[in-house]
Amino acid sequence: MNIMFYVLLLFILIAAVIAVETKNLLSSVICIGAIGFGVSIMFLFLRAPDIAITQIVVEVLGLIILIRATISRDLTFISGDKEFFGTVVSVVIIFMIFLVGIRVFDTIPEFGQPTFAQAHNPASETYIEDGLEKTGAANIIASIILDFRAYDTLGEATVLFTSIIGATVILRRKSRKALGELE
Repeated sequence: MNIMFYVLLLFILIAAVIAVETKNLLSSVICIGAIGFGVSIMFLFLRAPDIAITQIVVEVLGLIILIRATISRDLTFISGDKEFFGTVVSVVIIFMIFLVGIRVFDTIPEFGQPTFAQAHNPASETYIEDGLEKTGAANIIASIILDFRAYDTLGEATVLFTSIIGATVILRRKSRKALGELE
């Protein structure tokens, strides 16, 4: 698994360099999206699927906002001429995503075999065995979400709420006040 982290780190670094060095704003935004995709894949390998899902949601909303802002500022026209470097980088990125996909499908356990059962003393056993006694909650789900993982749940809800509000503010058609209007 260490080699996969290095491959993902290399992928993230290449995308970051391209995002900083490119003169095209839309290409830069797409590279930022690739960085977020790589980070979410790293979270999956670290067995944090809830954080990976939150990263993907925030990344998609962030890309919507950035692409909306980029398109209004940068008029990008696609021509028949392609740069050699851009083509090579695109092929390498697609190949890296393919390799990550193969690696992810190799690590998925067979159907019916839970992933957390493979770990030594997983947290899920503690939640199920001692959850109701330690928390006094009405059911196990409430004890996990509101007691054991309360800060994590609060953080995820805050990130999602902030992302949705930010996307709504930026993507609305008309502002409340036009420039130059007084109350």
